[in-house]
Amino acid sequence: MYTQAIDLPGQPAEPSRSGPLGLAPPGAQARFDATVAAQGKIEPQDWMPEGYRRTLIRQISQHAHSEVVGMLPEGNWVTRAPSLKRKAILLAKIQDEGGHGLYLYAAAETLGASREELVDALHSGKAKYSSIFNYPTPTWADIGTIGWLVDGAAIMNQVPLCRCSYGPYARAMIRVCKEESFHQRQGFEIVLTLCRGTPEQKAMAQAALNRWWWPVLMMFGPSDTESVHSAQSTAWGIKRIGNDELRQKFIDATVPQIELLGLEMPDPELHWNAARGHYDHGPIDWSEFKRVLDGDGPCNRERVAARVAAHDNGAWVREAALAHAARKAARQAEKQAA
Repeated sequence: MYTQAIDLPGQPAEPSRSGPLGLAPPGAQARFDATVAAQGKIEPQDWMPEGYRRTLIRQISQHAHSEVVGMLPEGNWVTRAPSLKRKAILLAKIQDEGGHGLYLYAAAETLGASREELVDALHSGKAKYSSIFNYPTPTWADIGTIGWLVDGAAIMNQVPLCRCSYGPYARAMIRVCKEESFHQRQGFEIVLTLCRGTPEQKAMAQAALNRWWWPVLMMFGPSDTESVHSAQSTAWGIKRIGNDELRQKFIDATVPQIELLGLEMPDPELHWNAARGHYDHGPIDWSEFKRVLDGDGPCNRERVAARVAAHDNGAWVREAALAHAARKAARQAEKQAA
């Protein structure tokens, strides 16, 4: 979902062992396997395969990057929200997303990654973030649709992560999912209000749905059959449900909401398949997905440039915090020495 780049075909599979020459300490691999098989939790102090650790760092950091970059399309509307109430809700939502990024960066740090390395990877373009945040938000209806569909799709993917085998990631996701649930409801309420408003407002909601429907379906990533990582991530208990199954669950849950709103489906081929008990949908343009993920989307350069500028502009805050911490430590050391 927010870690789509992990699922791209053609990437090398991760090694499955750690330690000198790829060997685990005696009994460590067996304990790890038993814990995962019992759906227990691997904690930072536990031995883990190097491939497991690296996969988690990559997945958690990409998730964190997505939360932080995801603040930008919505931040564009803080000064233009249609009412003070809407502005306050949007500010709270953006603040939540920033908090999610911090939880996740902290979880990645428990695996031995440094915050500086993770942020540098994002700014240099080495690390990916969700392709969905490289699309523009030209109207207020886009803000509602992001909450309704983008956060709704995120919840569909992230609830299973609450049962992830890595403890710090799973625990972070519990709080993230609670807050995302609020985001989804407030987004749907925005779209519902527009659909009950003037014809122009309903048309605005329809246009936003048309813009976001296909990119949202791409959020789940390509089919698991095209990913070298899905099978191993599932075996490790990192991934609980496949991309195609999650996408299907999202479509099945969302179509009745679209009907309730009185909007038209953006997919002319979408129809109910009684034999399967699910909706069938038209083909997804995976060439667009890959193009946007590789940096050629409508807003890729703008998003990264904004993050780099914010990081550079905040350097004085980080320097001041470090200086304060150093002075505090020095004073404490003097007291202990006295």
